[in-house]
Amino acid sequence: MSEPDFATIVADAWALLAAGAGDRRHPVHTPVVASVDAEGRPQARVLVLRAADAASATLRFHTDARSPKLAEVVGRPVSILAYDPGSAVQLRLAGTARLADSVAADAAWAAATPFARRCYLATAAPGTAAPAPTSGLPAAVEGRKPEEAELLPARDNFAVLLMEVDEIDWLHLAATGHRRARLRRGDGGWRGEWRVP
Repeated sequence: MSEPDFATIVADAWALLAAGAGDRRHPVHTPVVASVDAEGRPQARVLVLRAADAASATLRFHTDARSPKLAEVVGRPVSILAYDPGSAVQLRLAGTARLADSVAADAAWAAATPFARRCYLATAAPGTAAPAPTSGLPAAVEGRKPEEAELLPARDNFAVLLMEVDEIDWLHLAATGHRRARLRRGDGGWRGEWRVP
């Protein structure tokens, strides 16, 4: 087995993330995002990866602006876990999350499909107690593609969450022997060190 160098690992990691962002059937399309809540309890949830920009080391996710998770992640350390069985690569990413400005959020909103935007029509914030099973959507749009005019109120509930990645823990699983590296981003780019898997 030829050993990769750190630059190749970084490039391959971002290529894997970009593939996940671009293909809804790709396993990296839905990574697990972990944080810690105000009571110090770990919280993990699956989010849809919408974009991965290697140049800025930034990942983009969409979320409900009313979600309690924003208090857990914005301006705080966040961890992301993704695994691609095809390449047998696990990525654990660490960084800090922030909300995108309204210009970036407007662009993401405009590019989203009506079905994706429909999620933000929920009448209550995510996690709100309900008396029965519910999508939270108004009955008038349940199960159908809404018209553009119906989606206008949903824009206020839509936010773009950006994660600036400053560390990549890369693990390649192989029958001949696993390999693991940790890469950290600094002023001079990415620096790596080998780790025991």
